[in-house]
Amino acid sequence: MAEPTPTPKAMPTRAPKVVVVMPAYNAGRTLRMTYEELPKDTVNLVILVDDGSTDTTLEVARDLGLEIFVHDRNYGYGANQKTCYTEALRAGADIVVMVHPDYQYDPTLVPQIISSWARGSRVAAPRSSRACPGGSSSPTAS
Repeated sequence: MAEPTPTPKAMPTRAPKVVVVMPAYNAGRTLRMTYEELPKDTVNLVILVDDGSTDTTLEVARDLGLEIFVHDRNYGYGANQKTCYTEALRAGADIVVMVHPDYQYDPTLVPQIISSWARGSRVAAPRSSRACPGGSSSPTAS
């Protein structure tokens, strides 16, 4: 008589680690409002990269308890993005969502962006800026 074949045990799946990155330059006036609207139940870590701000950005970020990385001068948006993604990956991110701390995009859309990624999209971004009159704030994925 043959021995029964053991059924493989399903490995428990863990939720992906979601890291929000904020490339900041002189965002002291809007950072708190942007951060407070982030849905904290879907985000594991928020990283702010300050690109040589001369306002209260760092003070506000410290007050909020964000993980902060500081450029010693303004290197520009591209360098700031690169540092954001590098530090997010270093922190073990499975999903990285960039949210501009100047409240340019609606931070409450983060769960929808994550959801589009989970459905197979590899790029997800808001369709338009809050600054665009009549613009849509729904995410689009490609």
